[in-house]
Amino acid sequence: MSNKSNIRGDTLIEVLFAIMVFSLVAVSSMSIMNQGTATAQLALEITLVRQGIDAQAETLRFLHSSYIASDKTRVPDPANPLPADQWTKISDKAGSDVSEFGTCPLPPPSNSFILNTKTAKFVKPTGSDAPISAITFSQVVYDDPSNPDVFKSAQGIWIEAVRVRPDVPNQNHVGYIDFHIRACWRSPGRSVPVTLGTIVRLYEPY
Repeated sequence: MSNKSNIRGDTLIEVLFAIMVFSLVAVSSMSIMNQGTATAQLALEITLVRQGIDAQAETLRFLHSSYIASDKTRVPDPANPLPADQWTKISDKAGSDVSEFGTCPLPPPSNSFILNTKTAKFVKPTGSDAPISAITFSQVVYDDPSNPDVFKSAQGIWIEAVRVRPDVPNQNHVGYIDFHIRACWRSPGRSVPVTLGTIVRLYEPY
């Protein structure tokens, strides 16, 4: 029969070492879980932003095609504008250069604009409709309960246009406009803003 007084317990150093090992494992596991969650969220945000950029690009192409196929002698009716009438407003915003796309501009450049993809209309780049910084991720918001087609705001997404026009237009050298569709937002867990963009080149009819 063993003597209970001879049973040896854990020392304070052993207990502290065990707690330290458990803490390291727990902190490492939580860090890996947080990284996985942040990666999954970033992938979802990029997918949603890419869909928004594609919607802007398709609307640009639609308005351009509508203008080419339209009757140029028709007088635009401000009360009932056609999709072709929007092209003039868009092309008038074309400049000679674009802003540097390294950081999120606050706010986006003054010559930027956005399109209401639900109504295929140009949205003025000033006042309450001007693009603003993204609250969560870059998106165009249409959340008016009374009218889902009403544009509310462009958050962290905008378009800049650059016109390239030859001095003497001909069949071998025609003018075009490069539309730089840009998105910029801050994603959780990242020290630098996320940027995403594409360029849509549309040739100007003469």
